[in-house]
Amino acid sequence: MAIKVFKIYVYPIAIFTLSITLRLIYNVTIAHSYQPTFDAALYDMIARNIVSHHCYCLHSSHQTVSRPPFWPFVISAIYYFFGENEFYARLFYCFLGSGTCVVIYFFARDLFGRRIGLYSGIIAALYPGLFIYDGWLYSESLYTFLTTSFIYTLFRLQRSSLAVQSPSEQQWLNKLSYKMVKQRHLFLCGLLLGFITLTRPNGVLLLGLVGIWGIFVSVAKILPWHTVLKYVLVIACIAAIIAIPWTYRNYTVTHKFVLISTGMGEVLLGAYNNTIVDGDPGVRGRWRPPADARNHDTFGYTPDDDKVDTMRALSWIHTHLNVIPYILTIHFINMWIPYTYAHGLPFEAYLNQPAAQVMIYAITITTFLMIGLAVSGFFVTWRLKKQQLLTVYLFLATTIMQNIAFYSDMRFRAPIEPLLVLLAGGMLWWLTLVFAKRPLPAETSF
Repeated sequence: MAIKVFKIYVYPIAIFTLSITLRLIYNVTIAHSYQPTFDAALYDMIARNIVSHHCYCLHSSHQTVSRPPFWPFVISAIYYFFGENEFYARLFYCFLGSGTCVVIYFFARDLFGRRIGLYSGIIAALYPGLFIYDGWLYSESLYTFLTTSFIYTLFRLQRSSLAVQSPSEQQWLNKLSYKMVKQRHLFLCGLLLGFITLTRPNGVLLLGLVGIWGIFVSVAKILPWHTVLKYVLVIACIAAIIAIPWTYRNYTVTHKFVLISTGMGEVLLGAYNNTIVDGDPGVRGRWRPPADARNHDTFGYTPDDDKVDTMRALSWIHTHLNVIPYILTIHFINMWIPYTYAHGLPFEAYLNQPAAQVMIYAITITTFLMIGLAVSGFFVTWRLKKQQLLTVYLFLATTIMQNIAFYSDMRFRAPIEPLLVLLAGGMLWWLTLVFAKRPLPAETSF
């Protein structure tokens, strides 16, 4: 029994060990002098105020609704138990980022086999596009782990449901086992979606992804429509149970409806204004708010201000429809640039030092390789495994469309980096079949 368990878990243990070793080295060398700045400093400040003053505050004792709560509360829990040192939060990210690599292993294993799962996990552990965020107190690593786990769990829910309905599963014990697994995945999907919503205000859009997934699997008769409807409703209800208490808290603070946090108005305004069209060529198409815009983290910024920013951005879009295709195209191009300045990444404080230059070269080279492999893997898996990878394709499309609409930065590519590794694993899987002269699996269809 012990040998069997060892064989099952030896690969994920090895991947986790490799991942956390590399991330610890990164944090104690290149990132050893890191100090939280920009958004990271705000998360750090809120966490310290939670611990010291029991107040979700940025400014004195004034409650704030400008930041989603999950990451600040995680940091505050770390500070409460281990001390108010930002290194402990980065240490937590080392474990979490390593967990993302393990999820990639299991995802690739379930799709392509243990060997490709191992290769994919090792690539994820070594890929700078994943580990650079594990030394940075933005919410990227947390959001990436949660979304990757959510997509994988939704994939497992679809697969376990198919196993229950399979005519080959006649024994009641096997059916009971699959149903228990299905219920566990269903609950976990809702739980993860709730935490995603509390991590970023745009996380709630993944509920739409679940709905679209339900439509696809119903229309394609992958699963019965009544089963899918039950899944979507249960996932939505669990996520709502997690998120609604925070929405109520926001109402008690502002007496306005704020689902998770303010800031989407500023996001829109920074993406659509004269500066990003007519300004310096270096900032064209990138996120830059107008000079007179207010930061949504400043004291006195209210939900009404957020609405004003939203209406101002929408008005600008309405009067500049001729340049919108240009802006959207630039957004799409910029999100695939391997490296753009990201406001406080650990090595950016030492750009003239050799270690920082090595990091930038490593990010640039490996990103081009990863995108190339992932694009090839996309076409291969689309032809051969489109049903199994439905959740992956939907999340890729959702994230890319969000980035085209709102952002123009490599930072917002972070949530799909694990899925690029997964698709690269799909390309390796196809190559192993071709070189081994094995028959390709039958093409799947919707």
